[in-house]
Amino acid sequence: MSAHYFLADKHERPEKMGYAIAGVEQEGGAAAAAVVEPIANRLAKADAAKGEAIFAKCKACHTIDQGAANGIGPNLWGVVGDARAEGRGGYAFSDSLKSKTGKWDFASLDEWLTNPKKFADGTKMSFAGLSDPMDRANVILYLNSKGSNLPLPAPEAVPAAGAAPAGAAAPAAMVGDAAKGEKVFAKCMACHTIEQGGANGIGPNLYGVAGDAIAEGRGGYAFSDALKAHKGVWDQATLDQWLSGPAKFAQGTKMTFAGLTSAQDRADVIAYLNSKGGKLSLGAAAPAAAPAK
Repeated sequence: MSAHYFLADKHERPEKMGYAIAGVEQEGGAAAAAVVEPIANRLAKADAAKGEAIFAKCKACHTIDQGAANGIGPNLWGVVGDARAEGRGGYAFSDSLKSKTGKWDFASLDEWLTNPKKFADGTKMSFAGLSDPMDRANVILYLNSKGSNLPLPAPEAVPAAGAAPAGAAAPAAMVGDAAKGEKVFAKCMACHTIEQGGANGIGPNLYGVAGDAIAEGRGGYAFSDALKAHKGVWDQATLDQWLSGPAKFAQGTKMTFAGLTSAQDRADVIAYLNSKGGKLSLGAAAPAAAPAK
């Protein structure tokens, strides 16, 4: 691949834009019809180290360390979340890219890396694009680690093959059983207390955590920067996402718990957490069936 990710107006326009890359389908080919996971979902499982390996090929044109000079392309330190085609030490961007006002968010970076010419028609950027959606996510995650560190977006719910079409009524949230959740939570008590007024341990006291602010309070517990980057509250969906895989929810967290694979177990634990001073409105578990007479 070319290294000219953000190159603009720094060399003569080639007679033919870009060049073929193995595995890249031409416009209108089979890949054009392929369904690509949302960038939020790909970022949740991306690997910055793999992104760095891909970016190594880009260093012929770009620097990425803080304070480094522009090259053929601009220095990319802190580019994620920054204004498009502005700043960068006075770098001379193309008019076509300057016309794309806004910021380099995760979605626009994904679009740019897919095909720069389509993103900014008329750009002199010769890089043909990255056909592999995970390659793009890996590179974006690496770029984000270099001076940006923006919170990653929450993964989107994607219907499985054969699922109800868009617009169909969404299934109700899974109802948890607090009594069952208490049993699952027993394994968490090596690190957490949950009674009101309980002391923090390896992890914070969790009394009243359901509905509370993420990574705040908890008796002054020292949360990781990765978790503090997630603003908002521990609502039912966020707790479910966290319990599915803490490391994916807040990449860089020191939390070693791998997560609960069972959606019902997660719902049960959330119901139990909510029963301990929580503020969420959860559905009630169905009553046990009366014995036959």
